[in-house]
Amino acid sequence: MVSARRSFQGVLPIAALPRLGEALAGTEGTAQYELDFGRDEFGTAYLAVRVQAPLTLTCQRTLEPFVLPVTVDSQLGLIRSEREESALPPGFEPLLVADDGKLNLADVIEDELLLALPLVPVNPDSQLPEEVVGPAPEENSSEGRSDNPFAVLRELKKR
Repeated sequence: MVSARRSFQGVLPIAALPRLGEALAGTEGTAQYELDFGRDEFGTAYLAVRVQAPLTLTCQRTLEPFVLPVTVDSQLGLIRSEREESALPPGFEPLLVADDGKLNLADVIEDELLLALPLVPVNPDSQLPEEVVGPAPEENSSEGRSDNPFAVLRELKKR
């Protein structure tokens, strides 16, 4: 595939990715992918991976599920042994290929999506529940008090 500079694109159901499904709150939706094999100007075999998927995660602030759109754009340098990793050009992540030269492309897509998951998923639109943060502070505009924390002490000293 590298020599022929093959490209693949398609759609993969998220439910078909069991390791990723274990980390998600739901397996609805599909992952759209584009895979390009080739060699760079130095002769390094690579696999360019681009994936877009809406992943359902559990917000760690509210414990409610939310959909996080994830986009992956990786350059994977194809290596046969760990010793070859140091020879990869900058910007390439190593991908160890089996001795027979075969890759399971669904596993590669799943690995890249797993690596793209946030360590602590938080819905950017969420707010903490009121029982956690307490009621909102009320505006107290009586008697022209300032927000200075020592204003109360000054009033006590005047007495």
